[in-house]
Amino acid sequence: MTADPISRLRDSGLRATAARVAVLTAVARQPHAPADEIAHAAREQVGAVSTAAVYDVLHALTAAGLIRRIEPAGSAARYETRVADNHHHVVCRQCGAVGDVDCAVGAAPCLEPSGTNGFLLDEAEVTWWGLCTDCQPHVRRTR
Repeated sequence: MTADPISRLRDSGLRATAARVAVLTAVARQPHAPADEIAHAAREQVGAVSTAAVYDVLHALTAAGLIRRIEPAGSAARYETRVADNHHHVVCRQCGAVGDVDCAVGAAPCLEPSGTNGFLLDEAEVTWWGLCTDCQPHVRRTR
């Protein structure tokens, strides 16, 4: 799939409205951003766009498979354009920074559970928690 947001939208069967282009561009530029930051960036690009419109666009882009929604515990939903691979996330307990972690095993779901309860599994979602490199020195000083 091409990196051009207009082509990506059209290739996914979505009209390339100004709001959709602005939101998709914002998510691509700010991986793991929450909706309020995406809305701010979209408004900087196209001017007035309502918060409701941003949420509608985020929902449509997620449904079309153009973006992925992640929800780290205790955090607002965040969005990313990295959807075509099998990866997980690491979250800083102190500042909330989020980073990507590639799957160590390869094919989805990349983890093997002890049982499936009859489910046909196609994905595993793992979040590792710790301290990012910016927060580590601060914690070492205070301990």
